[in-house]
Amino acid sequence: MNASEKKKYQFASALNTLMKTQPLDKISVTQIVEEADVTRPTFYRHFKDKYDLVNWYFDKLAQRSFRQMGISMSFREGLITKFRLMQEEKIFFRSSFLSENQNCLIDYDYECIYQFYSEVIKQKGIPMEEDMDFLLRMYCRGSIYMTAEWARNGMKISPEQMADRLSAAVPPKLFELFKNL
Repeated sequence: MNASEKKKYQFASALNTLMKTQPLDKISVTQIVEEADVTRPTFYRHFKDKYDLVNWYFDKLAQRSFRQMGISMSFREGLITKFRLMQEEKIFFRSSFLSENQNCLIDYDYECIYQFYSEVIKQKGIPMEEDMDFLLRMYCRGSIYMTAEWARNGMKISPEQMADRLSAAVPPKLFELFKNL
């Protein structure tokens, strides 16, 4: 891990500490840099704002979970891994999904999974026709909102149950494309 990456993790750790006592929307960049014992300009060299930090941290999770679908994990395994990692960072994800500000995690997560699944469809040589794009956008929006609800409400069902529920909600046309991941 290079120095820049270490610094980013230092900010993420500081944010995690602050989220234990207050919601994301109430936390300031000033608090983050004070907790990280780093200067404000250093923060802005790495991130646009605190939501950019949240999205970066989420991206690190995504690289270890759902972006491994079709590479080292099946569709279901990728979802289970994502939800297990979210459980490990329960406070972070609950607080992050409670925020609906511009540049929030819900919007970022949607863009990530929409791009990922679009690429999967493209790699399978299937044209992204209007009806397929509609189904994909609908599924991605629904899965993100249900994931956010799960996180906001304390992650009461297991990662396996969440993965099974989201798998069951995949429209049949998309399921055929994703089942072999």
